[in-house]
Amino acid sequence: MRKYFITGLLILVPLAITLWVLNLIISTMDQTLLLLPTQWRPEVFLKFTLPGMGVILTLLIVFFTGLAAHNFIGRRVVALWEALLTRIPVVNSIYSSVKQVSDTLFSSSGNAFRKAVLVQYPRQGSWTIAFLTGAPGGDVANHLQGDYISVYVPTTPNPTSGFFLMMHKSETVELDMTVDAALKYIVSMGVVAPEVTDKKASTEVPKVGM
Repeated sequence: MRKYFITGLLILVPLAITLWVLNLIISTMDQTLLLLPTQWRPEVFLKFTLPGMGVILTLLIVFFTGLAAHNFIGRRVVALWEALLTRIPVVNSIYSSVKQVSDTLFSSSGNAFRKAVLVQYPRQGSWTIAFLTGAPGGDVANHLQGDYISVYVPTTPNPTSGFFLMMHKSETVELDMTVDAALKYIVSMGVVAPEVTDKKASTEVPKVGM
């Protein structure tokens, strides 16, 4: 009986969590329908509420915002909007910080979270997976001698929290692994191992500078 119960859990728990996350995302995106005048909302025409309509509206808003921002007038409007936000106290610091992070993460020319690396953390001899986020900058770079990189070490099973570290490049090992595969490995707490590449798999952890 215990075997059947555990089997049922293994089937239903991932399904329940998946449905819960999807419901959270869809219900959040459906809030964009509140931007429409009451008489234009889907439930007025359909006579009932259809979940997911806000997802379509959100995607359309994102698409047309990007489309508009690519022409001359759109770029001017965006520049004026950003200039206005930078003049508002408190809002300026929040918006600037968020924009820098989003530009780094989503820009096609950025390197953030493009590579998975192996690092020793939280102590020598203990290894974990981290993601390359860039290189130290500002006055920090003046105090670090050598070739340093910035990495993000996510926690498990929630990779949205973690630790920002600056490490010497020689103390990290670049992995032949996609970011998606590395995230699955982290979220599963090492249970879902990534596929072995064509390269000869080494049974020993690579030695790096101490």
